[in-house]
Amino acid sequence: MELPFRDELALMPDLRHRLRQLRWFRATFRGSAKVVSDTFGVRFEIDEAKLTRAFLDWVEVMEAQKRFATIDRADFIVFAAGLVLRELIKQAPAREISGLTQLIETDQNAGTLDIIRFWPEGFLYTNYCVSVISAIYEQEFGSAPSIDECADDLRTWWSYRENVTEMPAYAVAFLDRFLGAEPNWITPDRAQSRQAMQRALGSSRASDALRQL
Repeated sequence: MELPFRDELALMPDLRHRLRQLRWFRATFRGSAKVVSDTFGVRFEIDEAKLTRAFLDWVEVMEAQKRFATIDRADFIVFAAGLVLRELIKQAPAREISGLTQLIETDQNAGTLDIIRFWPEGFLYTNYCVSVISAIYEQEFGSAPSIDECADDLRTWWSYRENVTEMPAYAVAFLDRFLGAEPNWITPDRAQSRQAMQRALGSSRASDALRQL
């Protein structure tokens, strides 16, 4: 998956905390849409009211589970981005308005263009969330997580779109899959059900820390 907005995000100081502010969330999402448009040729209309609602709903859900950030911060960053993706898909703030018939084609991006033609809005939401994860990882851990080959597989995107249409929480699981992790398909939007959290909670230190929160 090409991430044309990642480098710009990585230059923003303290990105993880800035994105918890509505103005930064809205600005970076609009910036991502512009860069995707400039890179691939597809153009979007952004509904600011729906984008704001997606942010507010995300904050509410994340705040209820933020205690798990102390257990495994790296995994919680991915989980929090998955919750953003869920809310973006639910609220649908972006709408493709032009460009699908005149996409900017290169020798390397044919697979990406097939995905954009199939689900331009889903590509935008997912690309934004993966870019955010990658940029925050670079800032905090020095390297970005690997992206699995399935993120460029149109068949995976068919399944992705079909499943999140029925159950938006599956967005969290598919984001995990795109990053090469084992998804939790039963309760994907519960932090404590994640494999990384379960492993961390297996240690007495992590369990004690969680009980103290």
